[in-house]
Amino acid sequence: MPMAASEIEAMIKAALPDALVEITDLAGDGDHYAARVVSETFRGLPRVRQHQRVYEALGGRMGGVLHALQLTTATPD
Repeated sequence: MPMAASEIEAMIKAALPDALVEITDLAGDGDHYAARVVSETFRGLPRVRQHQRVYEALGGRMGGVLHALQLTTATPD
């Protein structure tokens, strides 16, 4: 069963409360999303670790319930 964009956003915000999260359904199928996550908690972390923090927030759903997530992370300007 596909994940709703609102569920992805809620899970990320629960783990990263200060995050600005934008989710886009790339294929209209609830399986292929793009996410842009901006959080102060990413400051000083390498990009790989930033992405790991987001994947951790999704609680192991990547590759299963959530098939694909094109991820962009950043710190606030």
